[in-house]
Amino acid sequence: MKEIIREAMEAGVDLRRACLNSLDEPLLKAADAMVACLEGGGKILVCGNGGSAADAQHFAGELINRFEINRPGLAAIAMTHDASVITSIANDFSFDDIFSRQVEALGREGDLLLAISTSGNSANVIKAAAAAESIGMKTVALTGHDGGVLGRHSGVSVHLNIAHHSTPRVQEMHITLLHIICSLVDEMMFGDSS
Repeated sequence: MKEIIREAMEAGVDLRRACLNSLDEPLLKAADAMVACLEGGGKILVCGNGGSAADAQHFAGELINRFEINRPGLAAIAMTHDASVITSIANDFSFDDIFSRQVEALGREGDLLLAISTSGNSANVIKAAAAAESIGMKTVALTGHDGGVLGRHSGVSVHLNIAHHSTPRVQEMHITLLHIICSLVDEMMFGDSS
């Protein structure tokens, strides 16, 4: 049992070391895109499945409420929490449409989509990116493994990929990256007032 614990901890440490110098530029680009969206009066729509759905809600909560400093709330919507909307779309159309329909209804040019998929192959997240592109929204993709279809999608403006085979390790890094983005957004928008 202790070996399981040690292996998980060491894999997490090794992955963080591997990512230490490779994600600076994409993280800065993602934060820049989000700040431009928010300062332009736009909002950030966030989607993902399973653990990525939880990450979507977590990230939206950090923006709307606060992260590490007290500051005005920032416009974000996690498209993962409204069971009535999700189930009606899944029932009337397809589960693959649960996010793209929301992007069509809620998204506007100047808004931004944060699309999270550990495999990069979640059909409903890919369709959301396509819907965002058709509206004129930018998309920041957070993926794992080889980035999948989402990582290669023409509508993705910034791609943050954790090139690792373990979904749990990818998810652990995703939450770290989301926290870093929160810190960067806070600093870029409110650094002088914190």
